[in-house]
Amino acid sequence: MKARLWSRAVGNKSRRRATSKPAVPVTEWQAPYSVLLGVLVLAIAIPAIGSSPPWPSLVMPPSQEHHVGKVIFVELVTPDLAATERFYSGLLGWVFQNDRSGDRQYAAALVNGHLVAELMQKPLTPGTRKQPAWLGFLAVRDVDATERSALQDGAKLLYGPRDFPGRGREAVFSDPQGAVFAVLASSSGDPPDTLAAPGEWIWSALITNDPDADAAFYQKLFHYEIYDVTGDAAEQHLLLASDSYARASANTLPGNRSVAYSHWLNFIRVNDAAAMSARVVALGGRVLVEPRIDRHGGMVAVVADPNGTPFGLLEWPDAETKLVMP
Repeated sequence: MKARLWSRAVGNKSRRRATSKPAVPVTEWQAPYSVLLGVLVLAIAIPAIGSSPPWPSLVMPPSQEHHVGKVIFVELVTPDLAATERFYSGLLGWVFQNDRSGDRQYAAALVNGHLVAELMQKPLTPGTRKQPAWLGFLAVRDVDATERSALQDGAKLLYGPRDFPGRGREAVFSDPQGAVFAVLASSSGDPPDTLAAPGEWIWSALITNDPDADAAFYQKLFHYEIYDVTGDAAEQHLLLASDSYARASANTLPGNRSVAYSHWLNFIRVNDAAAMSARVVALGGRVLVEPRIDRHGGMVAVVADPNGTPFGLLEWPDAETKLVMP
């Protein structure tokens, strides 16, 4: 799902400073971009967590692979499932498979016949200012051991641990800085490390008050190698890597914003971020951060669906599949 990062230093879990600037997606958070992210975080809320349906159709393809620290599943709780389906279908070509469990409605989002996300309908509490947010699930081997470690290091348990037939065991936490994340020990193994196709999730960025502390927290949980690719920018940019693959980044939250919160932001691969941003608006969404050139040479943008759910759009050429570290 992520572009590959080759390292000669596999096994050493200390933070490393890159002596060159690899073509890393979504780590060059330039100043105007960071300022707009300060506005973006006002709309992000802790997602409402609910039970998922035990659908055999949602079973991930069997795999013998395990990639601890990789985002392997993404979920959204939305107040209007039908409208959300229309938006993402019109924007990304996602095909939806619907079902109901009790009084709850669910939808599985498919790209090229395989699962990329699950959506659940749940009304927002009247009067709330909070908006839905995409929730990423990071792969682990043992959810209960992860829970003990996370709580010991200052995280809070929001949901679970709980087993779901056909999917595995999962739990949802907020990290010590308040960013919400989930973990999943998949019962069918993890997806292989291949480059995301257009319409699939390609990157996750942690925007945080303290990148050093948060990176250390996630490093202990997922055994990441940490690479400092900050360069000359004022804000920190730390790469989180495992199995010689770049998994995510930890980035500085814009300062002096009392209502800004640490959060995860997930990005979808697209062929044309500018055209897709215009289509977002045509479909009733908003552009939160205008398309701009990222450090790898492609365009990147941050948008929101009609319900206010933020996500990123990222161009990534097929030829650029390896991120070479010194």
